[in-house]
Amino acid sequence: MFVVTTNDVPGYRVTQVFGEVMGLTVRSANFGQNFTAGFRALGGGEMPEYTKVIYESRWEVMQRMWAEAQQRGANAVIAMRFDSGSIGNFTEFCAYGTAVVVEPIAPPPAPPA
Repeated sequence: MFVVTTNDVPGYRVTQVFGEVMGLTVRSANFGQNFTAGFRALGGGEMPEYTKVIYESRWEVMQRMWAEAQQRGANAVIAMRFDSGSIGNFTEFCAYGTAVVVEPIAPPPAPPA
């Protein structure tokens, strides 16, 4: 299965379109992560506690999007994007794209010898 951010897959042609698919989750960091990250923020730099939450959230929404595409009969998702937003103290993560069926484009026949 392909998941690409482009509108096509090089070497393949889209033969069927099933429409938009998405995966969604709403997350918050736990008390320990917020506490530790608060101290890290005083010195600046990366806050690995939040990086981990975001990385895991993106992985989860991609898996959900992929599962929805498979349920519809797709073997690829094109034009995939991430989106996120805040809802109070929580963060919403979304992955979305277009579920499609792609087939390899046959290579041109070899010229006769």
